[in-house]
Amino acid sequence: MSRLKVFLTFVFLIFNNPLFAYSSDPKEFVQELVTEAIEKLSDKNLTDDEKVKFVEKIALENVDINALGLYTLGELRKSSKESDLSNYQAVFEKYFLKSLTSRLKDYSSSKFQVVESEKKSATYTIIKSVVTPEDGGPKVQIDWRIYTKNPEKPLIRDLIVEGLSLARTQKEEFSSILSSNNNDIKILVKKLRDFVNN
Repeated sequence: MSRLKVFLTFVFLIFNNPLFAYSSDPKEFVQELVTEAIEKLSDKNLTDDEKVKFVEKIALENVDINALGLYTLGELRKSSKESDLSNYQAVFEKYFLKSLTSRLKDYSSSKFQVVESEKKSATYTIIKSVVTPEDGGPKVQIDWRIYTKNPEKPLIRDLIVEGLSLARTQKEEFSSILSSNNNDIKILVKKLRDFVNN
């Protein structure tokens, strides 16, 4: 085997080794993920584009965006055509990632601490945390709804910020758009696409 092949095999093994992944324990998972995100977002050696790409990568790997998209669509997910649902899911992912990257900038210079873990069922755990801004602003309580159907791969399903569920808020916003447009999923998709492209 050539030296190049040996090197590439070594690199592949390192980056696919479970030791380099986030913990499967929900409490440690949240702590590790957010700590790394804050470090990256506050790194002055990284460009804004590099920070956005990092956030998108960890979101795609650690947030259950597909389930979140279906939840926020509400009952319409059961009666929509497969093609409309696919279009919605594709644009919802882009919408979610753009919203997330813009929100996280507010927490780039903050201290993050997990304070409690509460197992709700075999597949759900709530992780309670506190974000303390370094500029002296008020502390923010954030609860993380972690889905653990696959115990080796926890996924984020929702964030409850100061008692307000972001998933439920998004669902209500989409419901309002749909109800004022005859429950036309195509109009919702257009509005999400407009947001993504602006």
